Amino acid sequence: MKPLNKPANPNFSSGPCSKRPGYDLNNLDIDTLGRSHRSSVGKLALGRACTDTAEILGLPEGYRVGVVPASDTGAFEMIMWSVLGARPVDVFAWESFGSGWLTDATKQLKLDNLNSYTADYGQLPDMTQANPDNDTVFTWNGTTAGVKLPNADWISDERTGLTICDATSAVFAMEMPWEKLDVVTYSWQKVLGGEGGHGMLILSPRAVERLESYTPAWPLPKIFRLTKGGKLIEGIFRGETINTPSMLCVADYLDALDWVRSIGGLPAAIAKSNANLDVINGFVESRPWAHFLAQEAEQISNTSVCLTLDLEADQVKQIVKLLASEAVAFDIGAYRDAPAGLRIWCGATVEASDLDALLPWLDWAYSEVSA
Repeated sequence: MKPLNKPANPNFSSGPCSKRPGYDLNNLDIDTLGRSHRSSVGKLALGRACTDTAEILGLPEGYRVGVVPASDTGAFEMIMWSVLGARPVDVFAWESFGSGWLTDATKQLKLDNLNSYTADYGQLPDMTQANPDNDTVFTWNGTTAGVKLPNADWISDERTGLTICDATSAVFAMEMPWEKLDVVTYSWQKVLGGEGGHGMLILSPRAVERLESYTPAWPLPKIFRLTKGGKLIEGIFRGETINTPSMLCVADYLDALDWVRSIGGLPAAIAKSNANLDVINGFVESRPWAHFLAQEAEQISNTSVCLTLDLEADQVKQIVKLLASEAVAFDIGAYRDAPAGLRIWCGATVEASDLDALLPWLDWAYSEVSA
């Protein structure tokens, strides 16, 4: 029978993700609206976006945080174009976005000394193939595959190359071994449920040293330039952005950071994502027709949870449509390049109670399309 209860919040999209519980536009501090981003109030807000991020994440001394254009993609492209080419490069890819970085490294930057290590959806490549003398490009959590790195044991503490990590669906939801990560990028619209269009760039002192000592062979567009006269443009990491940001989006991000503090900080945000995954895990364990796309338990993402079902691809699409038509779950179909299935966002802005309410509807929809 069709369930009676529905999730209070049916937004389970993997990006842009659900707004935080209790979110209200009227609660945003909008004193910056209509003001220049270079004004005192504008710089203060953007500076807070950098300093509050570093504080909540517990970044090591000397790590810098900057707001840059074009979401996580812009941040990652910026650093690839700025630092790659100085050393051989190892690229690890196991889903769509990692494959995109591999394509850019080979077809756009046309790096000659490049090694690629790939795996099918649901699996990880052999990360121990990383050469500590090479630069290493990888995602931490494969958003479109639901497969995450369980640890960073494969990264050498004696490395001479840089580790360059796309962590857009991991930051604020997973423990990040910052001392092993030289560059980390993410975007506001993932775990914090912020607005799109802006990227975050985190640099270690080793990454700054590379930027100041290496000039790539190719020209850099203005929005990619992180140095001037061989020195890091420090203002970028104090809120003096390269281009004009949306101050409304900045206010929204600061609201999300304040919310993380209010629930107990980073440990609480991580715990919420883990608890949400537990809800899905209990469902999968008791349903013979539902499976995690990730093949290894320790590699299952606690944010972009990807499931396969014992159904044909068209039947899975029917389930997605049924749930949306009932206003039970929006935007939970698998990514277009991934195997047919469901992708349910379980980041910290999602409430476990809404996942509990969703799961009986999955049973109902499965029965409807498989009858």
